[in-house]
Amino acid sequence: MKRALTLFVVAAIVSLASVALAHTPLCTCYQNGDGTVTCEGGFSDGSSAAGVTMRVKDASGKELITGAINDSNEFTFKKPEGDYTVVFDAGEGHSIVINGKDIVE
Repeated sequence: MKRALTLFVVAAIVSLASVALAHTPLCTCYQNGDGTVTCEGGFSDGSSAAGVTMRVKDASGKELITGAINDSNEFTFKKPEGDYTVVFDAGEGHSIVINGKDIVE
């Protein structure tokens, strides 16, 4: 009985750990060829990123644009001049920073 309880507890911990790891944020951005950039976001478990805060910052860290992922899991903005980064911010441990130099058509 004690062994069965120990195995159950271990199985429960492993299951919870895999659930926690399954919620990894995903975000990719691409240039549209018309001076705009679209970012698509979501989570590795298939859940929506609608409402997740998106920030576009210049090289000094100044926020240029703030918005949110829409119901189609997209965020589109006018490409800024110069160096910039895009931040997908779904909270602690769920942020992604994308360098504007890595965003291509």
